[in-house]
Amino acid sequence: MIAALFIALGFLTVLFVAVWINEVRKRPDMPDPGGPDAERIAVGFFANFFDALGIGSFATTTTYVRLRKLVADELIPGTLNVGHCLPTITQAFIGIAIIEVDVTTLVLMIAAAVAGSWLGAGVVSKMPRRAIQVGMGIALLVAAGFMFAKATGMMPSGGETLGLSGAGWAIGLVGSFFLGSIMPLGIGYYAPCMILIAVLGMSPRAAFPIMMGACAFLMPVAGMQFIRKQKHSHRASVGLAIGGVFGSALALLVVKSLPLYYVMWLVFVVVIYTGVSLLRTAAREKAAA
Repeated sequence: MIAALFIALGFLTVLFVAVWINEVRKRPDMPDPGGPDAERIAVGFFANFFDALGIGSFATTTTYVRLRKLVADELIPGTLNVGHCLPTITQAFIGIAIIEVDVTTLVLMIAAAVAGSWLGAGVVSKMPRRAIQVGMGIALLVAAGFMFAKATGMMPSGGETLGLSGAGWAIGLVGSFFLGSIMPLGIGYYAPCMILIAVLGMSPRAAFPIMMGACAFLMPVAGMQFIRKQKHSHRASVGLAIGGVFGSALALLVVKSLPLYYVMWLVFVVVIYTGVSLLRTAAREKAAA
């Protein structure tokens, strides 16, 4: 079944790249055209390096691109889903190959997340700028809450099992569907998925192939919707993709683990700042309107 999963992921990857290239050729008037620079590639590298080690890439990328004004607010959700797609697929191929997990649990949780992502991306890609600002602001504050729980040890420790059983099937699949549906807005799938896995009594290590595999399947699905509707920054997305593939591979194949306690607290602070900043910007624009 793992071989079939890899074949399906390979097919989806080719389809995603083909759609992206086709839309670039058809739409020279796309938002933020042009090739990436060293800064955008570096953001992709570092965001996905820490993403592969369990911190996540959406919140860190959102913070940086808003601070540097690299991407318009309304294009950030699409840029995250498109730009981090290929790096996440890289993580999935490596993570599923080297980390043990129950195959049936892996496949069904991935399927549930993809179904949720398709629904969520369709909604987010049609949202106006201010609604996206408010949604991302709330999503970042929620993500910060997950980071705080992880850094302070409040996150459930989990058990030793590698798959779902009994009532855990219903909770796991519904939970994965819900997390997939809100991911296109920018909350990320990794941290909440780790909590879900722990609550269900599974080994925290088993969360990695599940969350990497789920994101690898759902991000192309969501990303293609953002590409077709021209709701992403092309220049930033290409930079994130190029740097992110190398960052993901380095983290999983060479580094494998790091003491990330202080890094997590730093990310927590900047994510809180960015979430509040987005909400303040939305409030100012509403008042001005």
